[in-house]
Amino acid sequence: MESNFILEVGAALLMGLAIGVERQFGQHPAGLRTNALVCVGAALFVSLSRLMGDAGSPTRIAAQVVSGIGFLGGGVILREGINVKGMTTAATLWCSAAVGTLSGAGFPLEALMGTLVILVTTVSLHPLSKWIDKRCKEARNIDTSYMLRAVCDEQQEGIIRTLIMRHIDSHPNMVVQGLSTQAADQPGRKLVIANIYSSIRDDHAMQDVMSRINIEPGITSASWERLR
Repeated sequence: MESNFILEVGAALLMGLAIGVERQFGQHPAGLRTNALVCVGAALFVSLSRLMGDAGSPTRIAAQVVSGIGFLGGGVILREGINVKGMTTAATLWCSAAVGTLSGAGFPLEALMGTLVILVTTVSLHPLSKWIDKRCKEARNIDTSYMLRAVCDEQQEGIIRTLIMRHIDSHPNMVVQGLSTQAADQPGRKLVIANIYSSIRDDHAMQDVMSRINIEPGITSASWERLR
C-alpha cells in the first residue's frame, strides 16, 4: 500500500507540474506551483480514505474536492468592467484537481490520459481562440459597448450632458445607457462619463461624437474607448 501511495501521489505531482508548466509559460495567475499543489492535494485527500480501508469513501471525498476547488478557482477570476478574466485558469485548476483525484484513487493511467487531454485542449485551442477573437473584433454586426469621457467646466456640466445625449441619439444604432458626473483632477472641472450601447460596432460614429463634443466651449478633453 505504501509503494502504491508513493506512486500515485508522485504521478499526481508530475501531471500537475505538466499542466502548470503550460500555465506558467502563458503568464497566468495560477501557474506551476498552484497546479502542482492542487493536483497533489486532491490525490492526498482521496488516498486518505483508501489508506484507512474505507472502500466507499474515495467517491465521497472526491465530491468534496470538486466543491472545495470552486472556492480556489473563484479567487483567480477577475472582473474588469464588463470583461471577465481568469475563467480558463479556474477551469484548469478544476481539471488539475480531477487529475489528482484519479491518481489518488488508484487510476494513474487514466489520470495521465486526462492530463494529455487537458494539455492538448489548452495548447491547441489557444490559436483558434485568438483567431475567433480577432474575427469578432473586426466584425461590425455585433453588439458593442462604449464609454465616453469628457472633462468640462463645472458650470458647463449640464450643457455637456445634454449635448452628449443629443449627439448619441443622432445615431440610430446607439443609445446612452448611463450618464454620470465625477469630480475631475483639476479644480473647477467635472468629468462626465457616458456608457453607450450600440447594436453594431461603429467606431467611426464614436469618433465623430467625440470630435463634436471636443469643440464645445468649456471642454478640456474628451476621449472614448470600446469596452467590448
